[in-house]
Amino acid sequence: MAFRSIAAIGSLVFLLFVSSSQAQTLRVGMTTTDLPTTGGIPDNGSEGGRFAGYTMYDALVNWDFTKVDKSADLTPGLATEWKVDPADPQTWIFTIRQGVKFHDGSVLTADDIIWNFDRHLNDKAPNYDRAQAGSYRNYTSQVDKYWKIDDTHIALHTKVPYSVLPYMISRVFIVSPTQYRKIGNWLDFQANPSGTGPFKVEKINPHVSIDLVRNDDYWDKTRIPKLKKLILMPIPDANTRVAALRSGQVDWIEYPAPDSIPSLKAAGFQVVTKPYPHVWAWQYNTTEKSAFHDKRVRLALNYALDRDGMVELLGGTAKPSIGFYDKESKYFGKPSVIFNYDPEKAKALLKEAGYGPGGKKLDITVQLPTAGSGNMVPLPMGEVVQQNLRDVGVNLTYEVVDWGTMLSSLRQPPGAPNTPHRDGIAHGLPLGDPTNFYNEFTSMAFAPSGSNWSLYKNEKVDELSRKAFETFDPAERDRLIAEAHTIVVDDAAWLFVVHDLNPRALGKNVVGFVQAQSWYQDFTQLTVKD
Repeated sequence: MAFRSIAAIGSLVFLLFVSSSQAQTLRVGMTTTDLPTTGGIPDNGSEGGRFAGYTMYDALVNWDFTKVDKSADLTPGLATEWKVDPADPQTWIFTIRQGVKFHDGSVLTADDIIWNFDRHLNDKAPNYDRAQAGSYRNYTSQVDKYWKIDDTHIALHTKVPYSVLPYMISRVFIVSPTQYRKIGNWLDFQANPSGTGPFKVEKINPHVSIDLVRNDDYWDKTRIPKLKKLILMPIPDANTRVAALRSGQVDWIEYPAPDSIPSLKAAGFQVVTKPYPHVWAWQYNTTEKSAFHDKRVRLALNYALDRDGMVELLGGTAKPSIGFYDKESKYFGKPSVIFNYDPEKAKALLKEAGYGPGGKKLDITVQLPTAGSGNMVPLPMGEVVQQNLRDVGVNLTYEVVDWGTMLSSLRQPPGAPNTPHRDGIAHGLPLGDPTNFYNEFTSMAFAPSGSNWSLYKNEKVDELSRKAFETFDPAERDRLIAEAHTIVVDDAAWLFVVHDLNPRALGKNVVGFVQAQSWYQDFTQLTVKD
C-alpha cells in the first residue's frame, strides 16, 4: 500500500510543474501502480499495451478504431495484407509495408520483422530478451517457426492450423534493430526506445511520467496525431485521480471513483462509458488441493453473489456477468445455468459438498490487486464479494498485492515450486478477440505457456476450442466457441462478477474523443483546447 501512495504522490508532484494551459498537451492519469515498460514489451497488463504499446509502436496487425458502433476488429499495420498459404494451412504469409520509418530514421525491412520475432522466440539469437520473452508467451505460443520469404514477405508457421493467429500477434510490437544495436541491451533500450508508432518518446521520468510527442512522419497520414504531446502518469488510487482531474493537473483519467461520477458530471466534466468485451472475475484454482475442484462449490459461490448490488456500488458503470462473455455476445451460447442472486441455493450446494453447519468450514484465500489494468476499483469490489460469501458461511481471506506482483502470480500455476497456496486470483481482463477464450479455458494454454492459471480442463471444451481455432470459416468458429462457452458457464469454471463499461473522465478542454468498443483506444484524433 505504501508503494501505491508513493506512486500517486510522485505523479501529483510532477504535475505541479506542468502548465494546465499548455496547448495541445493531453495529460493522462492511468490506473497503473508504476509506468509501463517502454521497450516494446509493455508490462502492467493490457493497460500497458494501451498506453506504452499502440501509442509508440505498431504490430504487423493493428486494431481498427474507426467503426465505433461495434467491437473493434483488425486492420493492416506493418503488414498490408496476410493470408494462409493455399498449400499449407499452418503457414501464414505477411506482406510487409514499404517506406515505414522507425523513430530513429531507419527504414523498416522484412529482416527487421524476423529480428523482432527472434527477440521472443530464439534463445540463441544475440537480441533474445531473456528478461521479458516470457511475457509474450500468450502472443507467440502458437508460432512454431518463421522466416523471410523475400524483401517484402515473411512467413509464420503455426504448430497446428490456427485461424486466429492475426489476433494473437496484434500485441507483438515491432521495435528498431538499428536503435537496439546502437544501445546494445534491452534495459537501456527502455530509456531510448524506437518504434514506428504515431507517438515517440521524448522523456521518461522514472516512476512519474512518460512524455510522448507527435510523430510527424507516421506512415498512416490519417492518424498523425493532432496532439503535440501526450503525458502518461501512474495514479493508482481512484480518488487521487479524481482530485487531479478536478484541480486541472490532468485532462483525462482512467476509471474514476464510481461515487465521484455524479459530481463530475454536474461540474461539467465528460464521463464516457461504452460496453466492450471485458470481465471482472475470479480464476478458480481447480486442482484437487482447492475446494474449487468440486463443481458444487464453484456453482455455490456464483449463486452467492449479489451482482446487482455490485453494479450499484460501481455507479452503473458495469453490467452483471453470468459468464466469461456478456449474454449479448455472439460467443455466449445457451447455458442451462443462469447465475442469479440466490443465497439459499448457494448454502444448499455448499452443504451438499460437505460445508456449513454440521460439516467443514470453508476457508479460502484469493489474491486481489490494489489497482491496475482492467481491475476497476478492486478493493471495494473485493469487500462486496467477501460480505456476500460471509452471508453463506464462507470465510474469504485476501492476499492483497500490486498489479505487477499479480501478473507474476498468473504465470505460476497452482502447485508451482515456491508458490503459496491460493484458491483463486481476482482480476479484470479485456476479451477483445477470440484467442482470449482459448488462452483462459483450454488445457493447451495451461500457465505458464498460456493464461489458464486455474488449470481448468474439460475435454469437450478442449475439443471444441481446437476445432474452432483450426477452422477458417468465421461463422463456424463463432458457433464452436459459443458451444464451448456454454460448457464453461454450466461448469462454473470461474466466479463471474461483472462486465466493465470502460468509464473514463475527461476535462472540458478535451475535444474529439470517440470511444471505441475496445480496451485499446485511439489518441491520435482528439485535441485539447487552451
